Amino acid sequence: MIVVSGIQPTGKPHLGNYLGAIRNYVKLQDEAVAQDGKCLIFLADLHAISMPHDPKDLHASTLEMVATLVACGLDPAKTVLFNQAQVPAHAELQWLLMGTARMGWLNRMTQWKDKAGKNREGQSVALFGYPVLQAADVLLYQATHVPVGEDQKQHLELARDIAQKFNNDFGTEDAPVFTLPDPYIPKAAARIMSLRDGSRKMSKSEPSDMSRINLSDTPDEIAAKVKKAKTDPEPLPSEMAGLEGRAEALNLITIFAALAETTPEAVLAEHGGQGFGHFKPVLAEKLVETLGPIRERFVELKEDREALDAILARGATQARELSRPTLDSAYQALGLVRG
Repeated sequence: MIVVSGIQPTGKPHLGNYLGAIRNYVKLQDEAVAQDGKCLIFLADLHAISMPHDPKDLHASTLEMVATLVACGLDPAKTVLFNQAQVPAHAELQWLLMGTARMGWLNRMTQWKDKAGKNREGQSVALFGYPVLQAADVLLYQATHVPVGEDQKQHLELARDIAQKFNNDFGTEDAPVFTLPDPYIPKAAARIMSLRDGSRKMSKSEPSDMSRINLSDTPDEIAAKVKKAKTDPEPLPSEMAGLEGRAEALNLITIFAALAETTPEAVLAEHGGQGFGHFKPVLAEKLVETLGPIRERFVELKEDREALDAILARGATQARELSRPTLDSAYQALGLVRG
């Protein structure tokens, strides 16, 4: 079992990142170790430069994300934790795969269409080629399991297509160059929506900070955001059918269920019939109970820049070693000679 996943270091990590990805990274690291496998989690700083960014902030954001991941339970002794820029093999393999990837495949990527909008000609080549770097990220380590949300499944399918075509064109039946990775969609991965609009995912990029619970928020900030979260005047129903058409109410129930590691049905069975004036303080208390220790650990870790740099350096050394055999095989398969 080889688990590989990346997270962009831009913006403040929020509740959606934690419940949708980071918490599952911790579970996967323990599962991989139990199976004598490997877990590699990287900070996608090369992906970050595909969009406008502030160079001065990027390194600081990368270190803060490392602090967040460790505060949430990722253990550098169990997980290879690193950033892409310190492992040149990611960019090298992306270029080698560019000869296999097809323009038509990339043009069909939903996220490319969404991020480019109407001004496709004005977007960076890096944004267009972003999915090929994602393919390189996972194929480089012969990943078997890649944790993905619904919005990333298409990119993993592309990685499989690229790997399959490369194997067919340059590998042999007995010795394929790449392992075809499988998506890992944890049952517990909750899709957390904006506190201001239940139809949109909670996002770092949304202008209003009131739309999300940041992992660095204080208890008072969490309580204030939950209190002002958009809802409706109706009481909570006792069954899920009663949440149809009530996106904001469903979101708050989903958050509570994910934090309590129970089901939305169980939450409604306990709180059905009550108004949000009762439920919101209960939800805020649950958030503070879960995120409080994470915040305390994060605040402590983020001040120790030397320790965070050391974690990344150690992880990069491990990642470079693990990536070398696959990169060498790809060069050899293509007939390229390296010094």
